[in-house]
Amino acid sequence: MAARILIVEDEADLAVTLAYNLKQAGYETQIAGTAAQAYAALREREPPDLVLLDLMLPDVRGTEVCRKIRSEPPWSAIPIIMLTARGEEVDRIVGFELGADDYVVKPYSVRELLLRIEAVLRRARPPAQGGDAQLRFGRLRVDPGGYRAFVDGEEVTLTDLEFRLLLTLLERKGRVQTRERLLADVWDMSPDVATRTVDTHVKRLRQKLGTAGRYIETMRGVGYRMRAQPPDEGPAS
Repeated sequence: MAARILIVEDEADLAVTLAYNLKQAGYETQIAGTAAQAYAALREREPPDLVLLDLMLPDVRGTEVCRKIRSEPPWSAIPIIMLTARGEEVDRIVGFELGADDYVVKPYSVRELLLRIEAVLRRARPPAQGGDAQLRFGRLRVDPGGYRAFVDGEEVTLTDLEFRLLLTLLERKGRVQTRERLLADVWDMSPDVATRTVDTHVKRLRQKLGTAGRYIETMRGVGYRMRAQPPDEGPAS
């Protein structure tokens, strides 16, 4: 079944052109010209496989739309790619802090956008079900096969990128991961992308993990590391 993409873009000509190119690439599309129309589209059908979200909307800023999507349980795991103008660096940072998966700067090439979409959708696909053992680390329990994480037995709602980031750090605990390495392995991005992307996602991940957030150490000037064992809790099980 073709992946469905919700295009939230107020420039009608651009939205129609974008929808046409996405359909040519094999995607199903739906267009919303305002935040209100986007919310209506999200409510009236099954959640889309991905949202392309313009930051400059006529009724509500795209960052607020991103915040709402991430805060609503039926929508919170939907991948989001932001469409931004070159001068909107602050909005891009805020968007990443709110949980956006990627951004594309206008004007963009259709080929670049399609590659970004393919990469985000590839990351969002659930892993093949197999005999993946659950990983336990202090207060933290991660189920790779089910794409679920728990702290003290309570499930933590993570986006796809946050889960992949957590799993990568946990599988490599005790070893420093540079921002460039995390960009390549978690985001499928080249190292020339701004590494603030990694920092903002680590910040959000720590917040969501609560008491287990301290397991992730910042290696100043280098990157991040999951501790070799949980602090003050004995050897990891």
